[in-house]
Amino acid sequence: MFGFDTEQKVFNIGGIPIGGPAGSNPPVLIASMFHNKDRILVDRKGNFDRQRATELIKNQEELSRSTGIPGMVAMVANTPEEAKIYIDFFLEASAGKMPFGIDMWEAGKRAKATEYIARLGVQDRFLYNSITPWDKDIGGQVGRLKDLGIRHVVVQAFDDKDQSPAGRLRSLESILSQGADSFDTVIVDTSVMNLPATSLSLVANRLIKEKFGLPCGGAYSNGTHMWKQSREIWGLEGFRAMDAVAQGMASVLWSDFNFYGPIVTAPRIFPAVATAHILLSTLIYAETNSIAPNGDLPIRKFFPDFIQKLLSGEARK
Repeated sequence: MFGFDTEQKVFNIGGIPIGGPAGSNPPVLIASMFHNKDRILVDRKGNFDRQRATELIKNQEELSRSTGIPGMVAMVANTPEEAKIYIDFFLEASAGKMPFGIDMWEAGKRAKATEYIARLGVQDRFLYNSITPWDKDIGGQVGRLKDLGIRHVVVQAFDDKDQSPAGRLRSLESILSQGADSFDTVIVDTSVMNLPATSLSLVANRLIKEKFGLPCGGAYSNGTHMWKQSREIWGLEGFRAMDAVAQGMASVLWSDFNFYGPIVTAPRIFPAVATAHILLSTLIYAETNSIAPNGDLPIRKFFPDFIQKLLSGEARK
């Protein structure tokens, strides 16, 4: 279920490994900051609660250390000028050198923010998000990014006319053929549209990993946070449970990264994904009789005695 005939590629973004055979590296959790309705925002002119924003970043860094699940931050901005303010702040606030991305829908504005990244010389920590099927000049965009020394990119796979997993695979093939496969790191976002359709993205992950060996994942928070009715049905606690379960389950099914939504939700998402990965490690052991040697795996952090019993055969007695 979790093995592939194709070699699974491992990339490194600012010191964080991403990809590889299932269970070999924990999934990377990527938070959102400065999105619409983010409570730390004062306005879209670069004014925000810096103390609270710093606390949220430090808290994610601590959760990453305690769980073994690596983290990043994607900062939403409407203009290049706004993006510059967030970038400067983040580079100062993240003492742990955590990688980051900028989330901007318009390609032209995204390009100008990326030029600022290049001027700062922090390309190794920067994840470009993203090259999409809707970009009009993918080849030109790739060329500009290469000229700026951008190393790590997200490619978004989706086909409006064929929203099946196979459609996502064909969309990716088209984008890669236009030069998007030439970066040091290429990770694939299989475009979550709603909660039940998340499964289509997860199946697409498997298809893409089987064909290309590329790390795959998605914005699984799109599926959970857009289901507004869940709050009406179950209340806030019910929504939080649904969100944690969906994102934990998605991280088991062929996902190497997860855009998990607002960073304020980190205290529930990091433990949820760590728990899911512990179960994944044991599932993989059942298939392979082995557990990856990575010391950052949650199962190795929290259940070393159990691993010893598994590997010695004592657990089968």
